[in-house]
Amino acid sequence: MKDNRYSRQVLFPQIGAAGQEKLQKKQVLIVGAGALGSSSAEMLVRAGVGKVTIIDRDYVEFSNLQRQQLYTEEDATSRVPKAIAAEKRLKEINSSAAVTGVVAEATKELLEQYLIDADVLIDATDNFETRMLLNDLAVYHHIPWIYGACVGSSGMSFTIIPEETPCLNCLLQKLPVQGMTCDTVGIIAPAVQMVVTHQVTEALKILIEDRQALRGSFLHFDLWSNAYSSMKVSRAKNPACHTCGTERSYPYLKGENKTKTAVLCGRETVQIRPSHAKKLSLIKLADSLKKNGYKVMVHPFLLSVELEQNRLVLFEDGRALVHDTKDVTYAKSLYDKLLG
Repeated sequence: MKDNRYSRQVLFPQIGAAGQEKLQKKQVLIVGAGALGSSSAEMLVRAGVGKVTIIDRDYVEFSNLQRQQLYTEEDATSRVPKAIAAEKRLKEINSSAAVTGVVAEATKELLEQYLIDADVLIDATDNFETRMLLNDLAVYHHIPWIYGACVGSSGMSFTIIPEETPCLNCLLQKLPVQGMTCDTVGIIAPAVQMVVTHQVTEALKILIEDRQALRGSFLHFDLWSNAYSSMKVSRAKNPACHTCGTERSYPYLKGENKTKTAVLCGRETVQIRPSHAKKLSLIKLADSLKKNGYKVMVHPFLLSVELEQNRLVLFEDGRALVHDTKDVTYAKSLYDKLLG
């Protein structure tokens, strides 16, 4: 092994020389190159995983640098796509790793191109619609995947093994009505690293084929309030689940369960309609946004947010108008940052 790069990891008996050889032959797909994705990718590349693919639609901003450790001020100044910046830095860290950064929206068609050959899928996304798509795809193709999320000082993670554990659809039943995001309530970097630690450790167990060591429980923590829980959820596996139950329809692979976007005729505006109607508390959301420095106006039936280059108008049912753009992917990324 080149320059004894992995010598300390080989000394760890649960991995050893045999496990290290397995890692170098395995492939990981990471969806999202933000805080969770960039840190997970770095740990896996340093650990000697043979091939890592990272899909992300966004670019580096200065607000990312507080917790997204692969990126630099130069990346933020130049607005380099995260997937490209991550690929460059990871190749500098480990030139023997095959790292591919893909700048694109994580659609069903794109994900299937890369998922087929993956040994494990890591969730590092910023919205539940994409997570539910990952869930359907992973179960359909029998690919283990590791859910992860963090906001504020809290985080959570769960490892999903198709045909063995409950899937995310079993646990959630339906998409959350409203979730907190980093753009509404903030986040501290240690919460990111805690989730990444659990996700990557579980991924390593899968990659060296030591599934008996998997945690098998749903993890939740809050670092600021010193709370930590690990809940057994095996009984949550639902025979009637449309993703992993006895009569499967894989609902999130269907077009009707996708967010609808459209460029309004004659206007520099993109309209976004969520796949499921929401009932938002506009007052509560406005308070969170104001605390994080956004200029907000709120009325009984809509909320207007002034962003750096755009204005987003949000309605109680979750519908939004993103002004000053015709770029659907960009508009949806702004929407997800605020609503998750």
